[in-house]
Amino acid sequence: MSNRTPPEIQSPCIKLCVMEPDSGFCMGCGRTRDEIASWISLTPSERETVTATLEQRLANLTRNKRRKGGRRNRLAKAG
Repeated sequence: MSNRTPPEIQSPCIKLCVMEPDSGFCMGCGRTRDEIASWISLTPSERETVTATLEQRLANLTRNKRRKGGRRNRLAKAG
């Protein structure tokens, strides 16, 4: 029998911290502000639960974000 503890689930942070205002999810990792702030105090089981949802969250973010045309579109509308 081994006394080894299971490996910790590392933070999914990719250092692209931009919160999407409609969903409240980070565009980089997919977590909420609360999940990011409490990550260090979450149990491995809680981290695993959050991590299991991130791929789908990020897929939904990219699928639902429609580019509005950026600067070129704003200039065309103004002129």
